[in-house]
Amino acid sequence: MMKQSILLGLSLATVVPLIQPSDLAHAQIKIRDLQQIAPGISVSGRVTSVVGNSFVLDDGSGQLIVDAGPHWWQPIDLTVGEQLTVTGKVGRSGKLDAFSITRSNGSVINIRPAAGSPPWAGGPNWRGPRPRR
Repeated sequence: MMKQSILLGLSLATVVPLIQPSDLAHAQIKIRDLQQIAPGISVSGRVTSVVGNSFVLDDGSGQLIVDAGPHWWQPIDLTVGEQLTVTGKVGRSGKLDAFSITRSNGSVINIRPAAGSPPWAGGPNWRGPRPRR
């Protein structure tokens, strides 16, 4: 019995170092589990520049361009230096397409739902509902 415990311990000691942190980062996710994951990612940082409804967010490790939808749909009023948390998804352009923006005072600017097409997909002449201002 003791020999088996020692052998098991030695076997584990040789296998465990073979697992690298990068292996864990690429863990397989089952399709059914995808529905359990909240949609989108959240990043926090400081606004370093603003152009219309797009801005650059810096968290100290790097910078990311955030797209908060077209200005004609819902203009946002952010200032350089403001601390924010943005929830969204990385779009085809490499920018973070914002779902919501949370200011340091806790107020939230809702940009769009996480699922489906953005509500402005019909263009500026679309006569559907607009966000309340």
